[in-house]
Amino acid sequence: MLYNISYKDLKIEREINELVGKPFTILENIKKGGIGSPKLFITRCSSTIYDLLHVNNSVKFCNIELRPKGIIIGFQSRLDIYVLVIPYYKLVLFKPGNSITFHVDHHYISVDYSKNTKNIESFIKKMEVEKLKATPYSPLDAY
Repeated sequence: MLYNISYKDLKIEREINELVGKPFTILENIKKGGIGSPKLFITRCSSTIYDLLHVNNSVKFCNIELRPKGIIIGFQSRLDIYVLVIPYYKLVLFKPGNSITFHVDHHYISVDYSKNTKNIESFIKKMEVEKLKATPYSPLDAY
């Protein structure tokens, strides 16, 4: 789900918290070694996100925040702040070369991590561990 969070809206905040859970507490954040990613350069994205990002000619960056049941990818377009909210059960990752693509429904964002490889890889591992914790075990997984 794509949301504009430039202005405080309790309805949108409630929807985000239902999809991916409430933010981690400060103590949980410290125990996990941080829940936010370094700045990531956006290389490709779906048409809806492309229309938002290419209104101005600035460099396109995003950040990722871990939540108990999903992730939030945030980016800025002009003065507006948008977030792509992805529950873990809908998250699909592709890692070709030095890029990572995050897919959910009909949205996707591909980011380049060639400059910050070590930090990004540790963050992605942390995200995959959180995804495994949040994904329920299915008896069909044994087959």
